[in-house]
Amino acid sequence: MMQQLFTNAKVFTGTGEDDFVSAFRIRDGVFDWVGDAADIDGQDAVDLGGRTVLPGLIDSHTHPALMAGTAAAAECFPPAVTSVDELVDVMRAHAATVTAEDAWILGRGFDDTKFPERRMPTAADLDRVSTDRPVLVWRCDAHSAVCNSKALEVAGITAATPDPVGARFERHSDGSPNGVLTEIAAVGDVAAFIPAPSRDEQIDALIALGDELASRGIVAVCDLLSSRLADPLTTFRAAAERGLRLRVALYPGWDPEQPLADLDDDDREGRIRIAGVKVVLDGAYSNRTAWVHEPYPDSCDHGLRLVADEDVRAAADWARRNGVQLAVHAMGDQALDRVVELFADEEPWLTGIPSVRIEHATIVSDEYVRRLRDARMSFGIATHTVFFFAEYDGYEKALRAEQVPDAYPIARLYAGVEALALSSDRPATAWSGADDVMLSVEAAVRRRTYNGIDFGPAAAITAAQALMLYTGRARMLSPLENVGEITAGFDASFAVLERDVFTVPAEEISEVRVAETWIRGERVFAR
Repeated sequence: MMQQLFTNAKVFTGTGEDDFVSAFRIRDGVFDWVGDAADIDGQDAVDLGGRTVLPGLIDSHTHPALMAGTAAAAECFPPAVTSVDELVDVMRAHAATVTAEDAWILGRGFDDTKFPERRMPTAADLDRVSTDRPVLVWRCDAHSAVCNSKALEVAGITAATPDPVGARFERHSDGSPNGVLTEIAAVGDVAAFIPAPSRDEQIDALIALGDELASRGIVAVCDLLSSRLADPLTTFRAAAERGLRLRVALYPGWDPEQPLADLDDDDREGRIRIAGVKVVLDGAYSNRTAWVHEPYPDSCDHGLRLVADEDVRAAADWARRNGVQLAVHAMGDQALDRVVELFADEEPWLTGIPSVRIEHATIVSDEYVRRLRDARMSFGIATHTVFFFAEYDGYEKALRAEQVPDAYPIARLYAGVEALALSSDRPATAWSGADDVMLSVEAAVRRRTYNGIDFGPAAAITAAQALMLYTGRARMLSPLENVGEITAGFDASFAVLERDVFTVPAEEISEVRVAETWIRGERVFAR
């Protein structure tokens, strides 16, 4: 049997915010002993030089299938792109590299709230990129997008085209579409015409993404819309055969027009598995489409409800029947209330993990936490700090002043919701490198935005608490087995840091880098 001993380290075990050891042993890819370096005097061991070690990190809400399906898209995230002209420049440069005859010119990640123009780009702007090839760029929230005139022509979107249910084709005063596609159904009506990458291209993209995530210490992910690939389970498993090392929990989206087939045991088991189904109940705060009780400031708009109750219940019935989780995207306070109203009194169907996951959960009061805790149903939450850090410009316009204390109240959630995780939502986050865990940890500790504004400082937590939400507490949210802790019997997956995240000044946490990442006893990354 393969055995390796590691010593002289500051090892955060992920079993509790104050739980540290100084040595551990790996046997056949599994931790089989964890303890004190003083207990291994005289034994051959790898000396880690006093460096800090974390359990392999879990990103509980991200979108690798989306990234694999749009790997050809140019990145247009802040801080690199902060104006319409910069967006056009990036897309023009990208267009010069796109040579396939039928290829679209694609981009993703712009945040119009950071543009000095304070407006969405339009078809007229993207026509400066090309008038003879279709161009489409997703907004940072991945709920909306903008396309050029050629893309509208290819998709057959005209003044006479009705808006999709729960979405809009934004229009000029004469009713003609202006290229702005608000919410998922509108984007989908155009994006459906983009030629899909080949399966080999998708697999190559997933393997490359796995390598990138390893460089951040991430060893396991939940893909919260895996149906962005046509056959995600087969594609991810093929990528695993060719070198993808991640554990992956897949959550296909619920489409009432094309209900999911029932699962068999093999679908629900293994390192790559189907873990649940996702329903998108509302939009996003950063573009004021989250479904809210009170209208947005200076508006009579309450955002968008995207799915009817009967469709949410149909997805829940499928999840219950198949023994997997229901994940509900709910950002606005009205959407969050509706999740509780629909499910609080129902019997959970899973043990050990929540039957219902709430994704994002922007506005959470003490009373809402109490409702979750007192419910018969078992609830968990995947939320974020990178959102308010990166997207403050949008939240500043979308939140009323009295809502800020309840916006991403991580300290309140940490105390009141056991199955809780921080996550990146990449690439649906307005920041390049949004899956850098240390960026989210610093935002949790400092509660400061990218431009230095305090955002609900009373909701701050410690670095150890934030890291629990990427390790031991995150493990409780989903069926990602044997990761998130340095504990005997768990995968020997861990990250060695270049600096001690627990003692560096708070304003330097985001500068801490991963020096090495190990997955199941094998070093897969060294800086």
